[in-house]
Amino acid sequence: MIALSLAEIATVVGGQTYDIPDPQVQVTAPVVMDSREVEPGGLFAAFVGERVDGHDYAAQVVGAGAVAVLASRPCGVPAIVVDDVQTALGALARHVVARLGATLVALTGSAGKTSTKDLIAQVIGRKAPTVWTPGSFNNEIGLPLTALSATDETKFLVLEMGARGIGHIRYLTGLTPPRIGLVLNVGTAHIGEFGGREQIAQAKGELVEALPADGAAILNADDPLVRAMASRTKARVLLFGEAADADVRAENVRLTENGQPAFTLTTPTGCSDVRLRLYGEHHVSNALAAAAVAHELGMSVDEIALALSEAGTLSRWRMEVTERPDGVTVVNDAYNANPESMRAALRALAAMGRAAQAEGGRTWAVLGHMAELGDDGLAEHDAVGRLAVRLNVNKLVAVGGREASWLQLGAYNEGSWGEESVHVSDAQAAIDLLRSELRPGDVVLVKASRSVGLERVALTLLDDAAASSEGQVAGR
Repeated sequence: MIALSLAEIATVVGGQTYDIPDPQVQVTAPVVMDSREVEPGGLFAAFVGERVDGHDYAAQVVGAGAVAVLASRPCGVPAIVVDDVQTALGALARHVVARLGATLVALTGSAGKTSTKDLIAQVIGRKAPTVWTPGSFNNEIGLPLTALSATDETKFLVLEMGARGIGHIRYLTGLTPPRIGLVLNVGTAHIGEFGGREQIAQAKGELVEALPADGAAILNADDPLVRAMASRTKARVLLFGEAADADVRAENVRLTENGQPAFTLTTPTGCSDVRLRLYGEHHVSNALAAAAVAHELGMSVDEIALALSEAGTLSRWRMEVTERPDGVTVVNDAYNANPESMRAALRALAAMGRAAQAEGGRTWAVLGHMAELGDDGLAEHDAVGRLAVRLNVNKLVAVGGREASWLQLGAYNEGSWGEESVHVSDAQAAIDLLRSELRPGDVVLVKASRSVGLERVALTLLDDAAASSEGQVAGR
């Protein structure tokens, strides 16, 4: 964080100081809400949760070097006490961002936000010091914490913005006003909460409404609901996609034999070839979005293409591809799932599995339910199960309760699969099945909504392989 005295912070957040010997002592390290992440010179935000009260850790964090605690009550250590810690955190972030003078890039969308944010950070980070949202830290608490991790050297701040309803993104842009706003897509994630895609579009479009006249709205030309947002902004519009009129577009799109996309990147300043290290054709759109941001910030097409071709995955459990020593490939995409990302992951699995199937390997889709789909839940799960059949996935393992049974039933009705699809009760049952049936050359995709916790399956499969390898070495 940029250096601020406790007295200045108290003024900014409208708080009262308690047990602070010297109000001019400065906070020089990040603001955190996890006591395990406190650094000397930092500030600890004490939230009261359902199971944990941050105030209980006040003495511990100060002992670890925190200058003070941002709290809702005195706690016996140096503290700035406010009525509401979340509101105070937002006010502090707004103050710091105004002082920074960095260019703020904000992005939103129903799918692909985190992967795209990671690409943007890696590309423009080559141009100047960049701070970006860690993981999916994209809500009313995570976004201010990300902004507060910026320093005086930060030139670009890349912020992922999520929404659970109308007005959420408007609130976030009020805390951290962007100059560049990117909207990826309007899908069906959280459709049960929003009520329909039109309502989702209304919420996502709040981002471009917040842009200044000298800013840039970067919109997906291939998504009609996103393209229509051009009428909702006073900023200059830049389109990306595969559409012929897109300013930044992909031509000659293809997949390598292991499922990695390659294409020719075309921008207003020229063309250059890209071969991504990521897996799945859906990353082409994400890469184009990142390229459009980089173009807006003045990078050349060759610089952008090289950076994209060398970029990897920064956030865990998002199409993490690992080949075990025995030849089984595990694709851990278990961080979250919605209908769009589930279809993209299955298509990536099918592409990756073609070479494996030619050598006798099989593709496995280990899938759990997709949350927050409301009345569309049955139809969407059924459709994903059917898609697995159409893509010639060899084995579908549907994990969990009612929604998982809809996945399996969709596959069965589409292809009368019989033994090719199975419904199991939980992650352990899936692990037991895979342990008994996997063979060298198989490719296993693991994906579900975060609440399912299906990452356990992928991590166990990799742990099994590591333990087996260590046992073989020890036995020599």
